[in-house]
Amino acid sequence: MPIRQLPNHLINQIAAGEVVERPASVVKELLENALDAGSTRVEIDIEQGGSKRIRIRDNGGGIPHEELALALSRHATSKIASLDDLEQVRSLGFRGEALPSIASVSRLILSSRHADASQGWQLFGDGQEVFDAPEPVAHATGTTVDVVDLFFNIPARRKFLKTEKTEFGHIEDMVRKIALSRFDVSFELNHNQKNTLRLRPAEDRSGAERRIAEICGSAFVEQSVYLDYEAAGLRLWGWVGLPTFSRSQADLQYFYVNARHVRDKLISHAVKQAYQDVMYHGRHPAFVLFLELNPQLVDVNAHPTKQEVRFREGRLVHDFLFRTLHQALADIRPGDEVGAPTQLPAQTEDTPHPLPLSLKGRGEQEKAQPYRPAYQQQHQQRLQMPVREQMAAYQQLYQPVIPATPASLPPSPLEGEGAGGEGYSSDMPPLGYAIAQLHGIYILAQNASGLVVVDMHAAHERITYEYLKQSMAADALRSQPLLVPASLNVSRKEADYAEQHADTFRTLGFELDRLGQEKLTIRAVPSLLKESDTEALVRDVLADLITHGASNRIQNAMNEILATMACHGSVRANRKLSITEMNALLRDMERTERSGQCNHGRPTWTQMALEQIDKLFLRGR
Repeated sequence: MPIRQLPNHLINQIAAGEVVERPASVVKELLENALDAGSTRVEIDIEQGGSKRIRIRDNGGGIPHEELALALSRHATSKIASLDDLEQVRSLGFRGEALPSIASVSRLILSSRHADASQGWQLFGDGQEVFDAPEPVAHATGTTVDVVDLFFNIPARRKFLKTEKTEFGHIEDMVRKIALSRFDVSFELNHNQKNTLRLRPAEDRSGAERRIAEICGSAFVEQSVYLDYEAAGLRLWGWVGLPTFSRSQADLQYFYVNARHVRDKLISHAVKQAYQDVMYHGRHPAFVLFLELNPQLVDVNAHPTKQEVRFREGRLVHDFLFRTLHQALADIRPGDEVGAPTQLPAQTEDTPHPLPLSLKGRGEQEKAQPYRPAYQQQHQQRLQMPVREQMAAYQQLYQPVIPATPASLPPSPLEGEGAGGEGYSSDMPPLGYAIAQLHGIYILAQNASGLVVVDMHAAHERITYEYLKQSMAADALRSQPLLVPASLNVSRKEADYAEQHADTFRTLGFELDRLGQEKLTIRAVPSLLKESDTEALVRDVLADLITHGASNRIQNAMNEILATMACHGSVRANRKLSITEMNALLRDMERTERSGQCNHGRPTWTQMALEQIDKLFLRGR
């Protein structure tokens, strides 16, 4: 067959195979166009799961009369005009493929009225390349795109569509994703003339949390922490679920780069690493996070559906995400209000922040103060000394006799008093004071809110684990030379990376030498890992360096050993503790990072409010 130029109509249908996968793809592209047009209100009407009809109306700037036909032409767009624009894309759409691709596989009606026009105009399409002249129509300022009989001229594609319920489910998920990216826009979704979703615009954090509660559930908002951090030209803000609010699958993870929803391996790896030390095995974190950076530093033209991006400084972005989330989770202490802004060390309370992109129109430049909680919360201060200073109190836990009260630990104000709660003091600590031990497993404590139940083994395990990690970091990693060096056959690329990152391996306690183009020798290993499969560990580290530019494999392997040591070295069940010993444990929990979960991700304590206890006994009715 000779080489020939394909007709534009066939080119559009080929492009539609990449852009228009199912009705939800049409909704995505049209919603992005509506947001790029400056809309503040969007209405979506769906019939028969989108296969019969998809109509999207917005109140944006509209399309001029003379540009209606051009809008349906391939590679026609108002969003970029040069290579410089392509390298710093600020809009959601930019290729000019969506509308012509949709028009080639449906009966399309495009109606629009420009903001400066006195009337609207309408253009009809039936899957052909040629369109009739626009006709006048009564229309408010904005644009309406009516897509009827999707894939009517491609029966094979239509057969691949699922049931009406399934296709509408994909549409609903897509609308929710986009609605989370722009809190300042109202969305209304109707299916078969029945309203299924109505989201009002939000102008502040409380309004944004109401929308998140409607989309992700109120439990997520109640069990999440708000963070806002900026460094090195990057800004990360949003809501991260507590480790105890984990999911069996990754179905509650929303990540946005410059208000664009993405699924990126680098981002997923950074988030997973941040949760690794506090997440129960096999569980997935929940989060709604927004990353803002200079558009020149991210390439959004990396995937036909624009679901993946490429960062020009991938290592910087990965480290920024990991360290920010890791520190935000570590700084959660008993007594901290869930949902209060997490201000990380690099910024102060008085540092002003611009209003997030998804809380304002893109053209606005005004500044706004960071979110402030409505209450005055007294946060627990971190200890300036390492945890080892507190370990003396726990050495008593292994003694057969009840020790005397340490001078550094004040006696509990509740000791010697009845259950009436007369022992409250003005400086009641977040976890309160111990009042009893239950079955040798749980500590019962009384605080200002009610009853605190603590799993003493899980809590002591976390405290011991953090102490061991700090001790190891302070003493640095010690290497142990191998009596017989181990040889390792690798690829030439892996050998090159091992040679380039020799200092990295040396910092981690390994000593590697290159014997040939595809051969390495291991001469020393970290003393803590001398009994581990070091060859497999080196291979895994090299794979991480090649893929992500960094690796936590060695540190994670050491942490697993330290976690085992902490588990075996922690106070066991059925161990009788005195009130003083229980209070010592509570105070260290308030000072220890990640004390809300043990090393395996299980919760260490829970709070029962006095109102909850009153309901059990029908008090106040």
